[in-house]
Amino acid sequence: MKKIPQRSCVVCRTKKDKNELIRIVKNKNNEINIDKTGKMEGRGAYICDSMNCFEKNKKTKALERALEAELPEELFENLRERINK
Repeated sequence: MKKIPQRSCVVCRTKKDKNELIRIVKNKNNEINIDKTGKMEGRGAYICDSMNCFEKNKKTKALERALEAELPEELFENLRERINK
């Protein structure tokens, strides 16, 4: 049986299986995207697939600090749609 890697949510610091979290990536060109495959190159940060962590991130800006960049509003809209599915 294959072992699933553990990752921590940058907002709530809870450890979960990698496939239970959403990965946000900043590549070398400073483009920030949601990584659906989990294999995109660049600096990655994970957030729980819950509205609770999403709302808490708006206040704490944990994703911005982890990626060392300002996140575009479009990314937040895409993230909100993904969580609400």
